[in-house]
Amino acid sequence: MTFKNGRPEQNTFDSYRLILHREAPAEIETYFVDNSIDPTGLGEPSLPPIIGALANALAKATGERLYEQPFVGPAD
Repeated sequence: MTFKNGRPEQNTFDSYRLILHREAPAEIETYFVDNSIDPTGLGEPSLPPIIGALANALAKATGERLYEQPFVGPAD
């Protein structure tokens, strides 16, 4: 995000450019803060690489590379 005068310039996701998979860092460090609140949202750091891994696994299993999501089987 970018900020101007202490305020975010992007107010919604339609004006915020998400990074591409190739732009993501090779390693993502995650820290959990110990507190008395039940944990929520602990799975988000592991989700972005899953799509690429799934696409590679499907390509290896089927021999067909899928380039668009959602991944669907062949039309019958």
